[in-house]
Amino acid sequence: MDPDLPPTGEVVAALGLPAIADIHVHFMPERVMAAVWRHFDQAGPLLGRPWPVRYRGSDAERVAVLRREHVGLFAGLSYAHKPDMAQYLTDWSLAFARSVPEAVATGTFFPEEGVTDYVVAAVEAGCQLFKVHVQVGEFDPRDPLLADVWGVLAAAGIPVVVHAGSGPVPGRFTGPQIFGEVLAQHPGLMAIIAHLGMPEEREFLALAERYPHVGFDLTMVGTDFMEQLHHLDAALLPAVRDLGLAGRVFFGSDFPNIPYPYAHQVEVLLRWDLGDDWLRAVLWESATGLLGAG
Repeated sequence: MDPDLPPTGEVVAALGLPAIADIHVHFMPERVMAAVWRHFDQAGPLLGRPWPVRYRGSDAERVAVLRREHVGLFAGLSYAHKPDMAQYLTDWSLAFARSVPEAVATGTFFPEEGVTDYVVAAVEAGCQLFKVHVQVGEFDPRDPLLADVWGVLAAAGIPVVVHAGSGPVPGRFTGPQIFGEVLAQHPGLMAIIAHLGMPEEREFLALAERYPHVGFDLTMVGTDFMEQLHHLDAALLPAVRDLGLAGRVFFGSDFPNIPYPYAHQVEVLLRWDLGDDWLRAVLWESATGLLGAG
């Protein structure tokens, strides 16, 4: 443990919380996780700096790390980057959640034939949260194949974590304008914009003013590592505070694919000094309320 970082257990105790809820971690089948790590190992030339994954190891070892960090609820997210992958990942994630008490049942999807059927089946199987990665998947979220999926999730009140921002590098279909068109068609969609929509935080926050079911996770936002790639404008923090107090901002870490200690993300939230009520909401109350846990 870095002696300069506040132990997460002390933060949890000081706030009177039972634990931390982290809605943005990654657990995937072993070969898929290994491929993700290879991607990060090779990311240096694209980003202009290395991205060393700090927390490698088996599923059991990584669950043990989260427990030591006082994480009492987490969403082990996966995401498909090609057809004929999403249903396999969803089935694996549902089985993983059944075996780990702290894990939320999660799923993913991709624009392909049969996508609505397997999303409906996942919801019926107890899926509580979906994740899609527009940048990595290189798909258009406005694809007609996904129209019914967005509608199913909106009607069911099932949240979906969406990486739609153009960070750390832009994609063909990233950005607030494109995903804003999805929201215009499905204004009831409970979309959680990953990474506060970096680097288009301001524009995504403006979408949240229009669509009351849009929220954000703070994954990697404001960390020393990310600040070297993209600086967060502190003028946006009042909006983050207000949305957090309204239950629309959630803690996320990107564990295990982070190049710094887990506790650093908690330290960042303390630095912002947005108040204990905000911290309680972001670190535990909003996620457990959304997911019917805690």
